[in-house]
Order: sequence, then C-alpha cells, then structure tokens
Amino acid sequence: MTPESLIKLGRVSGKGISKDGNQIVFGVSKYSFTTQKKTNNLYSVAIDGGELKKISKKETNLSDKSISPNGEYKIKVKNEKLKNVAGIDFHPDVKDSNVLIYDELNYRHWDAWEDGNYSHIMYLSNSDKKGKLIDIMKGEPFHAPQKPFGGDEDYVWSPDSKSILYVSKKTSGTAYAISTNTDIYSYELATGKTTNLTEYNKGYDTSPSFSVQGQLAWLQMKRDGYESDKNDIIVRVNGKDINLTKDWDGTVNSFIWSNDGKKIFFVAPVLGTVQVFEIAVPTSSKSKANSPRKITEGQFDVHGIIGQVGEKLAVKRRDMNHASEIYSAEIASGNMEQLSHANDKVYANTNLGKVEKRMTTTTDGKELLSWVIYPPDFDSSKKYPTLLYCQGGPQGALSQFYSFRWNFQLMAANGYVIIAPNRRGMPGYGVEWNEQISKDYGGQNMEDYLSAIDDISKESYVDTNKLGCIGASYGGYSAFYLAGKHEGRFKSFISHDGIFDWRSMYGTTEEVFFPNWDLGGAYWDKSNKAAQKAYNEFNPTTYVDNWDTPILIIQGGKDYRVPIGQGLAAFQAAQLKGIKSKLVFFPEENHWVLDNQNSLIWQREFYKWLKETL
Repeated sequence: MTPESLIKLGRVSGKGISKDGNQIVFGVSKYSFTTQKKTNNLYSVAIDGGELKKISKKETNLSDKSISPNGEYKIKVKNEKLKNVAGIDFHPDVKDSNVLIYDELNYRHWDAWEDGNYSHIMYLSNSDKKGKLIDIMKGEPFHAPQKPFGGDEDYVWSPDSKSILYVSKKTSGTAYAISTNTDIYSYELATGKTTNLTEYNKGYDTSPSFSVQGQLAWLQMKRDGYESDKNDIIVRVNGKDINLTKDWDGTVNSFIWSNDGKKIFFVAPVLGTVQVFEIAVPTSSKSKANSPRKITEGQFDVHGIIGQVGEKLAVKRRDMNHASEIYSAEIASGNMEQLSHANDKVYANTNLGKVEKRMTTTTDGKELLSWVIYPPDFDSSKKYPTLLYCQGGPQGALSQFYSFRWNFQLMAANGYVIIAPNRRGMPGYGVEWNEQISKDYGGQNMEDYLSAIDDISKESYVDTNKLGCIGASYGGYSAFYLAGKHEGRFKSFISHDGIFDWRSMYGTTEEVFFPNWDLGGAYWDKSNKAAQKAYNEFNPTTYVDNWDTPILIIQGGKDYRVPIGQGLAAFQAAQLKGIKSKLVFFPEENHWVLDNQNSLIWQREFYKWLKETL
C-alpha cells in the first residue's frame, strides 16, 4: 500500500433499496491525481449477487423521503436569515468592511462562523415545483436539520402525510453551547401547530423513523450535556414510550425498521468490532422489551444498514485491511456475501499484513483488547519499529475501521508494527467501561495505553529503541500528555489536532458541553475538585518541563473543536525547549484532512517524520 494507491481507492456509499425491493443501489467515487477530480458512478445489484449494472441518477428507482407518502408535497431545506452578524448588517454605509459582531455564544461551529442564517425545513406542493415554500419553523433562530452534520435523517413524513417530524435543538446563546438537548417536533400541515414529542427527555433525541404500520421509533440519550451517553432505541406503543435497549449493556449507532414492522435492526460496537443486531418490537404498551440478538459475527465493522430485501439485509462492511464494500447478510444465519467489488483488483495486487487481537492485563486487573497490525511478510525473527496508536473520541469505538489517513495497512507497509488498544472510554465492552474515562482523562486509560505498549514490547520482534506514539484529537491530546509522562519509552510523537492546554481549550472550543461533562466544569471553579484535577493534573502543559522527545504537530486552521492555538502553543513550547519538532499546518482543513492533495502531503510528512525519528 502507498499513499497514492490509498487515496485512489474507490469509496463506496449505500444509496438505498429500489422501489420494487429487488435491487441495492450504491455509489462509487474515485479520485484521479491526473485530473485532480473525483468521478462518481451509480450501480445496482441484486441481493443474491450477480452482475453489477451501471445506472444513471434517473434509473436509481429509489424512494424520495422528501416526498410525502401521498405524493402531494415535497420537503426542501433552505436557509432563513434571522440575525445580524456582519459589519454591514449594523453599518450599511461601510460596504467594504469584513467584520463579524457577536453578543452571545455559539458564534462558530465545527469549521464555520455563524452568519445569521438558519437551516429550516420547508415544503411545497409536489405538483407545483415553483409554488410557494412554507417554512415550518418561520422566524425561529434554530436549525433543522442540525448543524454541522444533520441530513435527511433529521426529518420524516408521518404515514398519513399530515405532519412532518423533525429534529432540532431549540436553544440559543450559552444554552446552545452547553446543551445536547435535541427534541423531535411534529408540525401539522393543516393547522401549522408544532408539538414537542420528546419534551420530557433532556438529552439527544434523533433519527425519527416510522414502521410500515405507522409506529414511531427514534434514538435517545438521557443526559443533557453528555454527547457520548448510552444511545437507546425508543418506540412509541399506544402513546407510551418504551426503551427497547434499556437493559442491554451497549450503545446503538443506527437502526432501521424491518419490512414487516415487527422488528428493528441496528448496528452497535462490540469487542473491537461493529455488528448487526435485531430486536423484536412490543405489540402492547404493557409488554416488556426483549433482548437483542446478534446477527453477524466476525473481525469486521458493519457500519451501516442500507435496507432489507426478503430475508437478507444489505449492509456496508469494512475491516482494517479493506475499505467499505456492499454485502448481503442473511438475517437468520448472519452469513455474508460481498456484492460490490470497487477495490478487489487493488487488494489482489497489494501485499497486506495480518491483523490480530492481543489481550493484556491492565494495572487494575481488567482484560484489555488491542488490535495488532503486522507489516506484510512479517518475520518474527526480525525487529520492527512499533507504534502505539491512540484513538480519538475519546469515546469512539476502536473497531475494524478503515481510515484514508490513519490507515494501519499503510503504516504496516512502511515497516511498522502497530498496537491499537481499546482502552477505557470505548464502547463495545459495556457502559461502565465506556463511561470510565469521563473526568479521568489522564488516569486509567493512560495506564491502559502504557500496559499495551509495555506488553507488546516483551516480544522479540519489537525494537524497543524505536517506539513511537501517534494520535489525533483525543489521541493527539494523549500524545501531548504522554510526551511528559512516558519515562523514556518513546523516541517519537505525532499529535494531530490534539488538546495541549485545557484552560485555553475551554475558552475557545465551541461545544462547551464537551469539556463541561468530561472535565467536570470550568477551570475557574476552584470548589470543583474534579475540574481542578483535570485542568492541572490532566493538563499536558503541566508536564512540558519533562518534554525531551521529537514531536510532529499537525493542525487544521478551521478546526474550531480543537482550535488552532492548541497546536501552535505546543509547537512553540517544543521549539523554545530546543526539541526537534515540526508544525504541519493546513489553513483550510477542519478537524480532519478532507482535500485529496492535502491528504497526500499529510501522508508524506507523517512517514518522513517517522523515518527521521525512528
């Protein structure tokens, strides 16, 4: 694997099931370094496999969820300008000014500054494409779909076409920045009346969906301000809300209804993978929720269910050696068959390394699962430089993902052994394991990291004089933190968009609920012991006096989650201490690196640094 071949891989996206219920429709995009452009093609294939058919947009034959079930109306998403923000809004005589003026929080989000526009769901007559748009949130300074990532999963027509259900966080200012309280609202077309269907719940309510019988289900987190709370499936049965997964010790990523409306299929992380589950839906409000049944099993991630066709599901599946492809999965047995083959030829001509589980006993006596990725043609009689990979999140699953940047096969192809621990804070090992990291950022999970690297360092094939520590986001914070605490273990660090100073982070990050929950509150609250521990004992700046190891720092200029000052301050500290260090700055990238040309430079600098320092 090379950076160029990685970037040129086909990227597969599931579009849906055809209206006749027989074909899976999916897209494949590919990037060309020659043209510096992406090509996008659509295909269809039967659930039982067979020949792929290349189709046009007109031939997709997919249901359009923006069109009401009776076919009379169509949803459009448009912006409504509701607030003055630009200098010219306040001072119209200064037309060439470039000024933004704010008097409350949430002035920027993810990678964009607020400009006074709010995304609103609107509808019009489907028979009159140029008809009048009716704004169901007219005058409300709230977003639907949600910013920055909300899409058509944030709205749905009622089965009788009389209402539109949508997700919105109807708070503003400081309340918006410190809350995760989205609700599901129902707008009646005939009366214009809006009803909050989930007012009782103070956390996230998302992804409303109706069964074929008209039963409503959605995803719900209970606690306000906790973005990584246990995500449960809620169904409304005869006016009563039943939590289907309340007693199941896991968290749900996404779900769909079965075609007959009697079951729900969902995907969830489990033991370093992501699998498909099913759960029966109670027929009575007095019924108890059933236990989920795991359908699939294996060393892979099923990271999206496209739909059901007969007794099979169409899903997206990937693993650490292969980018996403479309598969069928038998509901009864879990047997899977690959349906799309966007990258088969590439992998057939690529020497891949093996991926294995490794179990380590932690300092508190728990079992820690790590993924170990070996170089192609691995020879245990040789010694290899070894990388400790620190996952971001911090409560995201370290499963069988396939990244187009943090790609383990590419690292292995460059001659490195990689160990990726499922340390404390990750889902798939029960709620207690998942939640332990909150308010303990520099605690047990850091011990888990060191337990994993110390354990694999006992192997004869690990060159203990060539250990590196790498990561992004929380993983970048981990690299900054361990740089002052590693006691000589590592010879090189790489931190991408990592948190360097919690005090300045608290003052510049946009979703303030995140540090409020995970750190315990504001740094100025001297009475809060948890917060004071986080801002002092768990702050990388506290240990900069111990820094003595080469460090590469990567920072996005439009990253407002972990803003630019974090990377710059860390680089400046390293430089002033005389430590070999480098800053790779991407002015137009956010928390990720999305541009293909920029991604190539990212890869080259990443491996150049490792070659120099290990």
